[in-house]
Amino acid sequence: MSQDQLYPGAYVEQFGDKAAYVMASTGESVSYRELHERACRIAQLIRSSGAQPGDHVAWCMENHPWFLSIAWGSLYAGVYFTAISSRLTSEEVAYIVNDCGAKVFITTPHKAEVAADLIESTPDVIARFSLDTALPGYGRFEDAVAAQPAEELADATAGVDMLYSSGTTGRPKGVKTPLPGASLGTPEPLYMLVAGLFGANSDTTYLSPAPLYHAAPLRFCMQVQRAGGTVVVMEHFDPVETLRLIQDHRATFAQFVPTMFVRMLKLPEETRAEFDVSSLKVAVHAAAPCPIAVKEQMIEWWGPVLHEYYAGTEGNGFCWTNSEDWLAHKGTVGRPLIGTLHIIDDAGEEVPVGEIGTVYFESEANFSYHNDPDKTAESYNSSGFSTLGDIGRVDEDGFLYLTDRRSYMIISGGVNIYPQEAENVLTMHPEVLDVAVFGVPNEDFGEEVKAVVQPIEMPADAEVAKELEARLIAYAKEHLADVKVPRSVDFRQELPRHPTGKLYKRLLRDEYWADQGRSI
Repeated sequence: MSQDQLYPGAYVEQFGDKAAYVMASTGESVSYRELHERACRIAQLIRSSGAQPGDHVAWCMENHPWFLSIAWGSLYAGVYFTAISSRLTSEEVAYIVNDCGAKVFITTPHKAEVAADLIESTPDVIARFSLDTALPGYGRFEDAVAAQPAEELADATAGVDMLYSSGTTGRPKGVKTPLPGASLGTPEPLYMLVAGLFGANSDTTYLSPAPLYHAAPLRFCMQVQRAGGTVVVMEHFDPVETLRLIQDHRATFAQFVPTMFVRMLKLPEETRAEFDVSSLKVAVHAAAPCPIAVKEQMIEWWGPVLHEYYAGTEGNGFCWTNSEDWLAHKGTVGRPLIGTLHIIDDAGEEVPVGEIGTVYFESEANFSYHNDPDKTAESYNSSGFSTLGDIGRVDEDGFLYLTDRRSYMIISGGVNIYPQEAENVLTMHPEVLDVAVFGVPNEDFGEEVKAVVQPIEMPADAEVAKELEARLIAYAKEHLADVKVPRSVDFRQELPRHPTGKLYKRLLRDEYWADQGRSI
């Protein structure tokens, strides 16, 4: 297979009946022949609806059997395509549709209420479609697709995604890169990593347990399909079902976030022992920091198959570590494979090895935040290096360690405290399912450390809650310097966590600062 023939259409003659993807809950399978034909028809529909190369297409849906087909069809059409979180409200979806300038919008009955609201709030959309059934004001997508020819466009060039940040600190922003202007089968930089680093090929079975509208799941699925592998799409993450799918599909490659590891590790030992996960050759994790103890236990359970990377939707750099290097440098997120690392202090100067500062990448990446030149400018320094806003350090071997997001740093009595340390400790307590640590107002010190915990079992009353709080604080004191220990712990049924694993810490933090007249 030549390097310019890496796309579904190239596999039709070779193994057209092979599954390009399988829906986990139903077993519904879409072959490479079907995927290519769908993508061709969808591209034709996008063009016939009035969207030209460089225009935008958007969709908002759950992990639907047509999701990956629509992504490939948009790529075949040469447009920018934006997958929108199915968890967003009507107002939030309308903002993204209008901000990206989508001319075509696709959704499902799962978002029927949002779909109805969008008719008036997104006036620039020229074609609207719904899967499964024709919602009022929307054409039935499958019928419209079936009416199009199953042929590649005569002037077909590849489109590219323009995905939006999660919006944890304000309105989400679209991360825009130039259109590649290349043939459909031209590999993207990420393909080189997925195939070269993680070994994806036509024998790969890739398990995707996360929402496809997020950058990593969508991009990795598509790169596995560039390699001719099979993707197994979970509609929702469930720890037991994940283990069953690895076993039943003999999955060789999968990607997780640390909260998924925590959920699987907290299953009863006898449940974990029921499943054979020995087929896994590569288990990648990213998107959120992983507590050292969690990763140690996963490597002990699954073997040295864990790979970790640090990167962003912006594509400005890529750090990676395998299990062996990580065990020798516990806590690292790896060394750079794309870009050169620079750790910069608040004065704009590079700090010595081992010291903490803002993490910058020096690379050839060219990204901007759509319609937000100020945010784009803030992401670059005077040397042209770019940052995702994370704080970290580099050791003498060149391995990067992340401390926290700059926006979550706690300043208590003039001392800088990075809450990730306390979160990593409390996550390992047997009574804790999830935890968020952040700063809350303190009259004397400005801020103090607060933990909000999702316990395995909610306390029955205030007295039981007080006892659990005391146990957690005592546990933290065993592992942390006093200044880093939460002064108090609150309990919630569930923390506001994105399905991809990202914690909406800002939502929690804002509750405690709402009446202060200040935010720091």
